[in-house]
Amino acid sequence: MLQSRYLLSGLGLSLMIATLPAHAAGLSSEHKTFGKTNDGTPVEQYILRNSHGLQATVITYGGILQSLKVPDKNGKLDDVVLGFDDVQGYQSGTAYFGATIGRFGNRLANGAFELDGKHYQVPLNDGSNSLHGGAQGFDKRVWKAEPSKGKDSVGVTLTYLSASGEMGFPGNLKTEVTYSLTENNELRIEYKASTDKPTVLNLTNHSYFNLAGAGNGDVLKQLATLHAARYTPVTGKLIPTGELAPVAGTPMDFTQPTAIGQHIKADHPQLKFAEPKQGGFDFNWVLDAKGDLGKLAADVSDPQSGRRLQLYTTEPGVQFYTSNFLDGTVKGKAGKIYPHWGAFTLETQHYPDSPNQPNFPSTRLDPGKRYSQTTVYKFSTL
Repeated sequence: MLQSRYLLSGLGLSLMIATLPAHAAGLSSEHKTFGKTNDGTPVEQYILRNSHGLQATVITYGGILQSLKVPDKNGKLDDVVLGFDDVQGYQSGTAYFGATIGRFGNRLANGAFELDGKHYQVPLNDGSNSLHGGAQGFDKRVWKAEPSKGKDSVGVTLTYLSASGEMGFPGNLKTEVTYSLTENNELRIEYKASTDKPTVLNLTNHSYFNLAGAGNGDVLKQLATLHAARYTPVTGKLIPTGELAPVAGTPMDFTQPTAIGQHIKADHPQLKFAEPKQGGFDFNWVLDAKGDLGKLAADVSDPQSGRRLQLYTTEPGVQFYTSNFLDGTVKGKAGKIYPHWGAFTLETQHYPDSPNQPNFPSTRLDPGKRYSQTTVYKFSTL
């Protein structure tokens, strides 16, 4: 049964905290208010905990993973995802911190695609491209939420109905995203969607990770392994050329544990496309696991704190991005400044611009079909 506590104030009776009792040893969740959007829409916050100290906080604005507290090798907790302490930070922000991305994650060339001979246009918000579903994508919407639970997990399920024509995409799209925390120190994100008209769909999560703690310097000494022998090279506009190129002999080779900063400034045109001034990573890697959730897709660790993140996904690709456009001016949670290269993302996805790339795995969703994917972030210490 859901237990609730209320606070009586001059404004009346308002729900402040709802506690979902643990259904398995050590698992619990809380439900709080998290302020309001600029137009007065209430935003809620769900806090998930396990017995090992992991704590994941999800807000209904943007379906955002607002906080993720993980113990280091000495048991010290720190928040390892970048973000803000209030709704207004996310409303005005342009970095997509922690957001659920849709309808189409990553870039669409010229913001355009065709389905069954009909042209569709998404508003441009990244030069000549549309990025992450347009300027008012899923990251700028308030989702509905309900606490959820599994046999060995506690979570929250978010739902959003995207009307046909929203940001130019066809079809009324029903989307469901469930965040679950397990006693095995796994944060699972499960996505489901259905449509009443043919459409394209590419959902992902845009959390920025710093395993030393959000705002605690850069990630250049953290070690990354990407189990991917190929990646999708891009043009100067960051649109895939259509090639699946080998990483061998390039700075994109993370097939063995490699410091993120080891080759980030290498003299390679792809790195200059991603960050013209200093270089950086912002590419889609073609995962060797080929959608097998039982196979490790990526592994990142921080030698200093001892924190380790292992990634598993049913998606064919992952966008590894090194926060190239953070410039040390963004003030995040607890007033911390987020520096250049201050985090990395692991955005599990279908490949960028897939609707315009016939050789890429399809992102088409038809009526009567069910979109589903799962991504797991597993945490441990070295």
